[in-house]
Amino acid sequence: MSTHNNEPNPNSSSRRSFLKQSTALTAIAFTPGAAVSAAQKGWDEQVALAFEQLPLRLEVNGIAQQVNVEARVTLLDLLRDQLHLTGTKKGCDYGQCGACTVHVNGERVNSCLTLAITTEGCQVTTIEGLAKGEELHPMQQAFLKHDGFQCGYCTPGQIMSAVACIKEGHADSPEEIREFMSGNICRCGAYPNIVNAILEVKAKGEKL
Repeated sequence: MSTHNNEPNPNSSSRRSFLKQSTALTAIAFTPGAAVSAAQKGWDEQVALAFEQLPLRLEVNGIAQQVNVEARVTLLDLLRDQLHLTGTKKGCDYGQCGACTVHVNGERVNSCLTLAITTEGCQVTTIEGLAKGEELHPMQQAFLKHDGFQCGYCTPGQIMSAVACIKEGHADSPEEIREFMSGNICRCGAYPNIVNAILEVKAKGEKL
């Protein structure tokens, strides 16, 4: 009776791993020093490029800004860390919660997923840029009136997205608003009040 089975032989697996490692080490040992140095130099250049400061010109809330940023810096981090506009919130940092929503050239974007360097020459509007001095934006007033928030952390992103929702023509019904506001999460569950705030602003037909 055969005792053969299909289970892998752990000794055989270990042997294959040993041979692969040995081959790799042998290849490195016989690689000319110049080639190794060149590879290391290429890697160093790539790392240095990632941290290089690049000039960036953009307009934020109507004010021209000229800054230097690393290529890897997001618009969210530029706004919060360099321009000190902390109204835009960092929530998930993966584009899933909407707390970081801002407008770039009038269109809503997740600033945590937008590289700052891609906004060269653009007009960026954050929650700080909606009000006119002490006069609140109509959407801000509506959120206050309808209690469209509780803890308030998601509120800046909700308001920025709500303004865009109306401008995009997606606020003709509660169902449509819920669909096109679905990218903004409220852990407190203030969704019905948010919808009512948007409906009121849309019904008044105010210029946003």
